Amino acid sequence: MKKKVVIFGSTGSIGKTLIDVLKKDKKSFDILLLSANKNINRLLKQVKIFKVKNIIVTNQNKFKKIKLILRNKKINIYNNFESINKIVQNKKIDYTMSSISGLEGLKPTLEIIPYTKKIAIANKETIICAWPLIQKKLIKHKTIFIPVDSEHFSIYSLINSSKSKDFEKVFITASGGPFKNLPLNKFSSIKLNSALKHPNWKMGKKITIDSSTLMNKVFEIIEAKKIFNLDYKKLEILIHPKSYVHAMVKFKNGLTKILIHDTNMIIPIFNSLYLNHEKKILTKNIDFSILNNLNFEKVDEKRFPVIKILDILPNNHSLFETVIVSANDALVKMFLNKKIKFLDISKILLKVIKNKEFIQYKRLKPKNIGEIIKLSKYVSLKIQSLSV
Repeated sequence: MKKKVVIFGSTGSIGKTLIDVLKKDKKSFDILLLSANKNINRLLKQVKIFKVKNIIVTNQNKFKKIKLILRNKKINIYNNFESINKIVQNKKIDYTMSSISGLEGLKPTLEIIPYTKKIAIANKETIICAWPLIQKKLIKHKTIFIPVDSEHFSIYSLINSSKSKDFEKVFITASGGPFKNLPLNKFSSIKLNSALKHPNWKMGKKITIDSSTLMNKVFEIIEAKKIFNLDYKKLEILIHPKSYVHAMVKFKNGLTKILIHDTNMIIPIFNSLYLNHEKKILTKNIDFSILNNLNFEKVDEKRFPVIKILDILPNNHSLFETVIVSANDALVKMFLNKKIKFLDISKILLKVIKNKEFIQYKRLKPKNIGEIIKLSKYVSLKIQSLSV
């Protein structure tokens, strides 16, 4: 019997990679639902390959266009996620991938949990801003959660069934991005095209900029704290230019484990899909030239000032994380639109989150989606109104 699969964000880099994995084992899977925002050309190809009967296209213009293209096909086409329960009905989904970027992925992630046996989440913002809401639903519906970020899947694999009290330190690695070796006096003249040239990974523009500032690793530390119920003191970032080691865990029994894999997302996605199943994947041989020269380094605060955010984070779940995510999102968008300079991203971000108006959110726990979305919009508008 084929396993039922749902993919939110099927045309993005994560969704596309999952589709490539599924194509090699088509006889084992039935894709019940795909969603996309604008890339309907790629979506149409995916629909054709897997004979998908349900799709969601959130962009209004693209929704109208795809409805015309598929007008003679027996395919249900929706413009939002309000119809999830109608689409899945009484079917229990075997595997859901939630890879919609930004807070747009929050609502569909929470909506699908009651209907899926297993959910793989590749959406930083959702986990960072709404982990208490997600965790509550996971427990209630006995849904298995798997983190898909290479770092978090690596930690997940390394600690296995260990409790947080069993290890004393968890390290996640960062390549250092395109400016790891750039002289500091040249940072003021960094151009957009340079910031978009990541040395190791092919990613979307937003996360590539986050990688260049190291904000993506600040987010990953917050994610790790929430997912694995850790104190921030047990988490640390190490610069590792080759991106071959993804995580390292030092246990209290004297053992230290590291996890390595090729620099691509196929491996964590493949393993999340075939969790606890003996399934093989072809990969490169171990690169001993890299292992002999791991070159771990501590993070330089002058080069990556956003790392200072880790010193002011509350250990409790709070709305302050939504402030950080939303402020950074707005600033990166402004940089991508060439309205601010590269250095302004970290400079303004650090200034904003220390503002008394936003510090108060450290004491407030997120209660529902509406509260998170409302605050996110407010912070975004506040950032846009700032004069740089």
